[in-house]
Amino acid sequence: MAIWSQVKQLASQTPAERNRYVDFLRAVSILVVITGHWLIATSWYAEGNLTSGHLLKSHPQTQWLTWLFQVMPIFFIVGGYSNAVSLESARTKNVDYATWLSTRLNRLVAPLLVLIVAWAGIGITMGLFGVSPEDIQYASQAALIPTWFLAIYIMVVILAPATYGLWRKYGFLSFWMFVAVAIAIDAAFFLADIRWLGWSNYFWVWMAVHHLGFAWRDGRFNSPARLVVYSALGFAALAAMILKGPYPLAMVGSPDEGLSNTLPPKVTLLALGMFQFGLLLALEGPMRRLLGSLRWWAATVLINTMIMTVYLWHITVMIVFVAVLSLAGGYGLGLEPGTPEWWYSRPLWIAVLVVLLAPVALIMSPLERRPRSSEDGIPPARRQIIGASMLCLGIALLAMYGYGGGPVQHLDKMSFAMVIFGAGISGVLPGIRSK
Repeated sequence: MAIWSQVKQLASQTPAERNRYVDFLRAVSILVVITGHWLIATSWYAEGNLTSGHLLKSHPQTQWLTWLFQVMPIFFIVGGYSNAVSLESARTKNVDYATWLSTRLNRLVAPLLVLIVAWAGIGITMGLFGVSPEDIQYASQAALIPTWFLAIYIMVVILAPATYGLWRKYGFLSFWMFVAVAIAIDAAFFLADIRWLGWSNYFWVWMAVHHLGFAWRDGRFNSPARLVVYSALGFAALAAMILKGPYPLAMVGSPDEGLSNTLPPKVTLLALGMFQFGLLLALEGPMRRLLGSLRWWAATVLINTMIMTVYLWHITVMIVFVAVLSLAGGYGLGLEPGTPEWWYSRPLWIAVLVVLLAPVALIMSPLERRPRSSEDGIPPARRQIIGASMLCLGIALLAMYGYGGGPVQHLDKMSFAMVIFGAGISGVLPGIRSK
């Protein structure tokens, strides 16, 4: 229990002015995402064959659960709050943009690189043992699904000083500007069948959601009763878009053929975020009092010290576990997904995966806290932006196609090169001098 003692000591040193509820929501949102992924990815071993599936496709009646498990809007809102605090601190301390961005990129990218490199090695090893290219592509693409979030979040962070400047100058008008563009993009998507333009909503939708974090930081959401009303309006808007509009029910993935709320993002995610956020923020007062307890706060601190690691590796741990069970004759995988017996077994399934993920998190999480070497220096801002943009493009392609997939031959190799080269340019790779 040495780790717990260290975390409690660290937690006890937290400044009184820190909004602990921000950290709590960050931790809870990531844990909910992980649990959701472990539930919807199904594996069934029958008659000597392993069948991998998607619960939302095989059992459409479960799609309503995604209204609870799709909490990425909460993470972006929390990110907006944290980025606002960080930018305010940087301004007070006269920290320039390049230094500020370098610190943010270091924590986000360092643990990500290990996963990307690890799966390149796993893919090569699987090939040497005769695993089919299709299986390698399927496994790697599944394992790298969590990285899509970082690809867009890193770009949102790069733009955060500019978008925060808009917020400081125009307030909610800047938020509605992003919302209006997102709605226009959706209109072009559905009414004019301009599908390619829809991908730009990765920026407009998520920057609008991120903006809500700025509003929270500025104290614009301080009435619980008003927040409940906002939540009800978000729910009503979401229900209307699905029941009366062209949007699908599921808030995760693409269970409806050819149509998704996330690929590319739709304004439904804005409505969902407002629905969830209004309810959660209405509880801020009592939750901040609860987090005054050292035990609750220490648990929150513990999760946040390894939050990127558990998020990035949770699907990899599940894939390896399923592979081992399959090699053992399908032990533990004999229940048909969606049956009552399968649901009864899910708490045990999740508990085992938590136990397996814990040592991975303890080993890998120090990368999240790795300080930059004083010898590395700070790369110029333009160089960081170019490198991070290249890295994000490589990540997005790997998350979409995995290793061995894609419409162009050797796209995975080119994507991997973009990730590594982009990390080097931006100064995230250890030991690469910036000057």
